[in-house]
Amino acid sequence: MWSIYDNLEAVKDRIARAAQAAGRDPGGVTLVAVSKTHPAPLLAEARAAGQRMFGENYVQEAVEKMDSLRGEEDARPLEWHLVGPLQSNKTRVVAARFDWVHSVETQKVARRLSEARLDSQPPLNVLIQVNVSGEASKSGVAPEAVAGLARAISALPRIKLRGLMAIPESGAGVDRYRALKALFDQLAPLGVDTLSVGMSDDMDLAIAEGSTLVRVGTAIFGARAPKDEAGACARGPRSAAKAGA
Repeated sequence: MWSIYDNLEAVKDRIARAAQAAGRDPGGVTLVAVSKTHPAPLLAEARAAGQRMFGENYVQEAVEKMDSLRGEEDARPLEWHLVGPLQSNKTRVVAARFDWVHSVETQKVARRLSEARLDSQPPLNVLIQVNVSGEASKSGVAPEAVAGLARAISALPRIKLRGLMAIPESGAGVDRYRALKALFDQLAPLGVDTLSVGMSDDMDLAIAEGSTLVRVGTAIFGARAPKDEAGACARGPRSAAKAGA
């Protein structure tokens, strides 16, 4: 039976092999462990295995995990990434508690994050989510709107535009990833450095096409756990192999 440690090592090895095959330095690809719906003890296990960056979709669930793990911090604090959609009424708590937001898609949300971030905190790192596939069911801005939104965000205080995020449709061809990379490259004058694309199923292709950050959940924690009515996770990890990752 595989452990979280084994799964993390397998994912890191996969990242390294994909980067090397593309002629890239594996150190140029950051791993965010997407821990949504998984309980805090599993995050603690991943932290013990050396993982520091965690991605969450749901604000309240994430805050509960932050509070649960806070007393166990060591000299290297955890880094929290909001990778799910962000409603404007949640911007205050997100600005206060998270280090990164991957899902900015409106100037209104960016402005509210900027206003809520304290001067005493480091700038909040933000990514523009791009609907690179043009799917009506997907969040994100249209590719042609990216440049204007990027310029507007770059002018705001207390937040820092780091780049782009996208979730290409399942089975997307290489053209989707290349289109996203071209958009990212166009923002170079704004000092962007992060292209967040690639999950358990497509991280190899994403890395080959320039991703600098992959968001991996299933291959680390197993299939997403269902929640009971109280919002607690109802089951523990399964191995990545059993989960089909």
